[in-house]
Amino acid sequence: MDVNTLQALADAVVASHLDMTAGEPVSASAAQHAADTALPTEHAAVLQACRRLGFVERDADCVAQAWLRQTNRTGRFDPQAWPHEPQDFDLRPWPRPDAFPACPQQLGLYAVLPNASWVGRMAQAGVPTVQLRFKSEDQTAVRREIEAAVRAVEGTGALLFINDHWQEAIDAGAYGLHLGQEDLAEAPLARIRASGLRLGVSTHGYAEMVVADQVSPSYLALGAVFPTTLKRMATAPQGPGRLRAYARLMRQYPLVAIGGIDLDKLPAVLASGAGSVAVVRAITSAPNPEEAAHTFMRAIASGR
Repeated sequence: MDVNTLQALADAVVASHLDMTAGEPVSASAAQHAADTALPTEHAAVLQACRRLGFVERDADCVAQAWLRQTNRTGRFDPQAWPHEPQDFDLRPWPRPDAFPACPQQLGLYAVLPNASWVGRMAQAGVPTVQLRFKSEDQTAVRREIEAAVRAVEGTGALLFINDHWQEAIDAGAYGLHLGQEDLAEAPLARIRASGLRLGVSTHGYAEMVVADQVSPSYLALGAVFPTTLKRMATAPQGPGRLRAYARLMRQYPLVAIGGIDLDKLPAVLASGAGSVAVVRAITSAPNPEEAAHTFMRAIASGR
């Protein structure tokens, strides 16, 4: 391996894609791992460049593998050509016979809400997509809240997704279900698909998007885009640069951007290509939640 060539290629990748920087970027020397010497020069260069841009290792490896496939497919290595073709990430072509039922490509404002009362309130305000994220160890209370949320959206046109509780969502006749990455391995996906529920899946980078794509969900949630205090995140905020790249790769899906999005940050999110925006505290902590929801919906409709 020519170390000077490797360094020059890594420098070129970093210089061409500074907008992909997030998390904790590392120095060029710290990005060099002993195992890289066994890799082709271009592969190692991209891997080291991704580390320098702050990608966690599993995402850096995912991008490097895709770049290698892109190079083999096109016959040339281009440091400026960030991979965005699904085939380079080894994603299956569409249509897929095992896909979950489709939902609208544009889910619009997507309000994540703590209880059925909030669900009904936002559905009545005209919010097109709502999620019940009800936290309780009491399964009776969970079932009761989900049933109440399903009743609350009747006649409003709002699409209701239930966070986590798949059996109760099926029993209550909800529109859809939302699962985190950690739930995918345990949930009975074939049974959920057969029930007719739409499925949304949380993702926090390239590796998780590839895992989620394997089950062909109805939509993907991409985040956290910006810092959020709502929950402790395993990955750093991804930023609008990465969001644009994710949206370009996963363009076959309805995409929901989530995490720290307020009206000031909304234009950057809308410019990314993600067709929907999830908000939590921007609505529930607003002095006038209905007015806040209407302002978000007008901005989304206008594209800015």
